[in-house]
Amino acid sequence: MIRSMTGYGRAQNQLHGRDILIEIKSVNSRFLEQNMRISRSYTYLEEELKSLVKTKVSRGKMEISLTITPIEGKKADIRVNQELVIGYLEAMREYNRNVEAKNQLQDDEGATSVFNMRWSTISHLPDIFSVEKVQDNEEEIRQDVLKTAEQALEAFVQMRETEGEKLSEDVFQRTEEIAAQVAIIEQKAPLLTKAYMERLQTKLTEILNSTTIDEQRILTEAAIFSEKTAVDEETVRLKSHLQQVRNLLTKSESVGRKLDFLVQEMNREVNTIGSKIQDIEITNIVVNIKSEIEKIREQLQNIE
Repeated sequence: MIRSMTGYGRAQNQLHGRDILIEIKSVNSRFLEQNMRISRSYTYLEEELKSLVKTKVSRGKMEISLTITPIEGKKADIRVNQELVIGYLEAMREYNRNVEAKNQLQDDEGATSVFNMRWSTISHLPDIFSVEKVQDNEEEIRQDVLKTAEQALEAFVQMRETEGEKLSEDVFQRTEEIAAQVAIIEQKAPLLTKAYMERLQTKLTEILNSTTIDEQRILTEAAIFSEKTAVDEETVRLKSHLQQVRNLLTKSESVGRKLDFLVQEMNREVNTIGSKIQDIEITNIVVNIKSEIEKIREQLQNIE
């Protein structure tokens, strides 16, 4: 199935105490471009996410964002350095004994207040607390992120296919219209030689002022005219290109570049037809065909 190069997909899961959100969007591009928006803590997932996208996407300017938010559990392990606290307390007791200031540190509540004051003081000193960040389980996160990414990618591809189906229908209808116009050219082109012969005979009659005309000369001139204005080869190639376009529209792989090439060839054949045949009716048909080809070309800019 034909796919558009524009699309959007989103998936969100809450797994193992984390809220994982992945969004994928894309616009037109000749090649595959991937721009990742991931926090520094999870950059180790970037290449694996890019590889996953490549399994489903071949063209387009992609933007993939990953957001992971903790929803439960602690992020850090905080401990009191007991040996250091005891050391501070012993030092303060020694100081009290030395300066005989124990009574000054006590209040009406007795020894408990002494401890509280000492603790409030010590808690502000360096290195009393040790803080260790709880290490993430990278393999667990990797599995959860990839699961969410696959869901987002599936939604993204589904949207691309829906848009691609609409594009395919439009292009197919335009190829049918062009084919009908080409059929008219094939019908009218041979009649131009006969009309040319009649005009040539009338002109020679007027010039020579005689009804006796060299028929062989007229036939020769008509043959030369016919050869110069023959568009059989161009119309055959043009119909072949149209059929190839229709065939490619049924394929499931990336066909955007092949379609671009065929449109260029179609335009080349139509230009040749227009330059060979100097007939107002066929010229108008050529203009209409070129208009339809241009509309097809614009649509193909969005096909993967």
